[in-house]
Amino acid sequence: MQHVLSDVFGFDTKPFWHTDPLPENLDAVMLPGGFSYGDRLRSGIIAAHSPAISGVRELADSGTPVLGVCNGFQILVEAGLLPGAFLPNTSLGFMCKWVELVVESNNTPFTSNFKVGQKIHIPVANGEGRYYLDDISLESVRQEGQIVFRYADNVNGSSYCIAGISNKSGNVMGMMPHPERAAEEAINSDGHDAVSGIFESLLEYAGMKK
Repeated sequence: MQHVLSDVFGFDTKPFWHTDPLPENLDAVMLPGGFSYGDRLRSGIIAAHSPAISGVRELADSGTPVLGVCNGFQILVEAGLLPGAFLPNTSLGFMCKWVELVVESNNTPFTSNFKVGQKIHIPVANGEGRYYLDDISLESVRQEGQIVFRYADNVNGSSYCIAGISNKSGNVMGMMPHPERAAEEAINSDGHDAVSGIFESLLEYAGMKK
């Protein structure tokens, strides 16, 4: 994530450890994928109580863009910054494959360069990636326009094929697929331009786009 942000898109990135206070004057916060605490108990639950999350919550409440990818998405959910819960994939195994996403919303700092209905070729890699909402919560996020990405095919049993969602304000977004793994031509020759829309949107939002 740091490589793509800094070397590919030119962001001035400042990595921070989960026990450290967040740097000041941040334009955005990224919670990358991985296996925080080895996914013990359940994915993201321990990391959601890390000291740094209080700073992330304050920035989110102030309107700062926050993106959680894969485990970062799970952490945002466990921290209560996004609705829902995560369950093991219906395959009950680790999934590592390329999937197709459909853009459902371009009303976030990370998706403004997309068209609703646009399709994106992107990889997923997770074992507990099945996003779950009860029926009442699902209807609520649909009415509020919080669904950002859906899987073109239901690859893991997620409610309503949801692959990415935002808070009601739109500044906090979580997604299970990995845009940082598909935004370079050497890796994603046919679809890197589309995936790059996530980072290009943020550049534009932050006023950094040349």
